[in-house]
This record gives sequence, C-alpha cells and structure tokens, in this order.
Amino acid sequence: MSQVNPSSTARERAETDGGSAPSAVRPSRTRWKVFLLLLGVVSLNYIDRGSVSVALPLITKDLHLTKEVTGFVLSAFFWTYALMQIPSGWLIDRFGPRYMAGGACVGWGLATGLTGMASGVGSLLGFRLLLGAVEAPVMPAGGKLNATWLPAKERGRGAVLMDGGAPLGSALGGIAISGLIAWTGSWRISFVIAGILTAAIGIFALWFLRDTPRAHRGVNQAEADFIERAHASEDAEVGTDKRNPLSAYLKYRSFWGMCLGWMGFNGVFYGILTWGPLYLSESKGFDIKTIGWSTLAIFGAGFVGELIGGWISDRWQAAGASCNLVMRTLMGIAGVAVVAGLLGVILVPDAMTAVALLSVVLFFLRWAGLFWSLPSILGGRANAGVVGAAMNLSGNIAGIVTPIAVGFIVGGTGSYTWALMYFVGAGVLFTLSSLVIDYSKRLATG
Repeated sequence: MSQVNPSSTARERAETDGGSAPSAVRPSRTRWKVFLLLLGVVSLNYIDRGSVSVALPLITKDLHLTKEVTGFVLSAFFWTYALMQIPSGWLIDRFGPRYMAGGACVGWGLATGLTGMASGVGSLLGFRLLLGAVEAPVMPAGGKLNATWLPAKERGRGAVLMDGGAPLGSALGGIAISGLIAWTGSWRISFVIAGILTAAIGIFALWFLRDTPRAHRGVNQAEADFIERAHASEDAEVGTDKRNPLSAYLKYRSFWGMCLGWMGFNGVFYGILTWGPLYLSESKGFDIKTIGWSTLAIFGAGFVGELIGGWISDRWQAAGASCNLVMRTLMGIAGVAVVAGLLGVILVPDAMTAVALLSVVLFFLRWAGLFWSLPSILGGRANAGVVGAAMNLSGNIAGIVTPIAVGFIVGGTGSYTWALMYFVGAGVLFTLSSLVIDYSKRLATG
C-alpha cells in the first residue's frame, strides 16, 4: 500500500477547498535526504575499508609483513567484495535496496571491529575477506536507489552525492583513524571504535531508508507524483522498463565500455587508496600524523571534484546539451588530467608537490562518480541493481589485481616509479572506455 505524508495530503486538500484558486503544493525533498544518508553510509564504507591502509606502517611492524604479503592483505578485501557483486545485485533487484544497504552497513561495522583483534597474517586476511563480503551490496543498492528515487535529470547529482562518500570517507578516514590511533595509542582499539560507530549508523539506515518514494512517510503527494511522472516520461522516450537477465547486456559495446571504464578508474583510485599512505611514508618520509593530513587533502580534493562534476553534468544537460556530449566531454577532460597528473608525480620528486599533484588527480578522477548514473541509464529501474553490480564487479577486479601488482612491483624494484606507471595505464583504460559509451540509450529493450 502506498504511504503518503498525511499532513501533506491534508494541506493539499485545504488549499483546493473553498472555491479559491488552488495553490501549488511544493514537492517535499525527501529524495535528497536519502542521498545525503547514502553519502554518509558510503563515507563510512571507505573509512572502514581504508583503515588498514592508514594504519599499515604500524600493522606491518606489529605483524611482521613483507611487501608481497602486504599486497595480498590489501587485495583480500576485494576478492570477496568482487565475488559477491552479482549475487548482491540480483538480491537487490529481487528484494529491494533498503535491507541490503542497511544490513551491509551493520555487517561491515562488526567486521571492522573484529579486524582489530587480528593476531597474525591468517586472521587479518580472514577479517579482510569478511569485510569485503558484507560490504558488497552497498554500491549496487545505491545505484538501484538512484534509479527508483530520482528523475533522469537529477541522477548525475544523485550519483556523485552517493559516490562522493568514497573520497570523503577516504579523506576523513586518514584523519579519523590516525587520530584514534594517536588518542588510544593502539591501531587495534581504533578499529573497534570505528566498527561500533558504523554498526550504529547501519541500524539508523535500516530505519530511515525505503525502497520506493511512496513507501516513505516523508514523501508528500507532490514529490511522489513528480518522480513517477518523470519515470513514465523516461520509459516512453527510451524504452520499456522490464526485468532482463544479465546475459542480455553482454552484446552491447556500451555495457563493456562501462565495465572497462570503471575497471580503469578503480585501478587508479584503489591503487592510491591502498598504497598511497605507505608511498608517502617510505618515499616522502611522512609520519603517521602527516599521512593523515595529506590523505585528507588528496581525497578531500576528490570529494569536491566529484560534487562539481555532478553539478556541471546536470546543469549542462538542463541547458539543452545532449547526455553524450556532456558525459564524453567530462570523462575525456578527467582522463587527460588524471594521466598528466600521475606523470607529474613521477617526474617531480618534491613531497609537497606530489601531494598537490595527487590532489589534482583525485579532483578529476572522481568525476567518474557519474558512472553510477549508468545502471539506470543503460539498464532502467528494473535492472539497475544487477547492471550496477556487473559494473562494480569489473571495477573490483582492479581492486584485486592492483594491490598485489603494486606489492610485487615495489618489492621487486625497491621503487614506486613503475607502480605509478601502472596507474597511468589504468587512467588510459578509463579514458578510452568512457568515450565509447552511448550515454543516451537504454539497452536490451527489445
């Protein structure tokens, strides 16, 4: 049964009674509260998944980890995270995103707390595997909520608002975890505290989120009608919204462009997220406090860039530009800036310049957060969960490979130069793949 805010319904009725001209009722804006909550949830996601990277200088000494073993520890999270993407997407399309997103948040809070109890390489790997498995549903669930809660013209802002939690959480995580370590004197206790706070936010998300706008008590009739009219218009223009198997998308160039583009993006982002703190420690001589502030600057720039990219996209399209023109232009600019910035990091040895260049890289790299509008564009509302999961699976193959590859590169060469060249290659893959996608066409509508 549809749930509409009773007070809003009464106000509408009162304004149309008495023979006077009816007053337009402003739609509520609950959809943006949903995406602000998703921003917070995804931020916690990245604080928790990146906490090991921030604490690595201490963990490697405490548990006596080699560079190669460190690479496997950083990669372990992505093994189960990637493995669970498609099952998570199917469950989200089948049962809805509310319980999958909120329940995942509670689960990874518990896994983060358990990580603080690791006694050796085996248990540390085990807890990282658990963390990856329980975090898997959150991004596909966000893609599904983007499809069901937002009109097409608002999905760019919704996508980057949700995905902006990645750089924001990475930025705040550096300060939060390093601050907790300094306050408690223990990386282990800091993980337990972070886990408890995350689980509490997950319980709140379960209470607040709803799968559809009409099921939310904060949505008035005007907002529900506004969203539903936009969805009906979208279906009439781009094709019928129906359930499809994932195999129906495998023949489309745009589907593979989406997957490979997200893989290239994550090759850069996860490389900097996982190895960046150790790179700053070993190559630039930063201590744990300086690492925290540098991480804040680098990933904070990514958060600002992501929001600006989403704003430009929606405003430019609202002014009449085609989706293809907007997306291909923005992704092309972002790709060139990322590759150029990474080459600058290799060529310029100064520590502060390296931090500044990495901040520029993240600013433009995070424009790729607009990719989270693609599951709804290419798959429609009915398939956004599984299409988003396929995209995230591809991206997290890079999450599996990149930390291990960098570990062997750095361990074998004793330098981060070729690791940075690896990131350059990933940036090229992101750029080229982004330019072959048709951002205007829903797939598998026949």
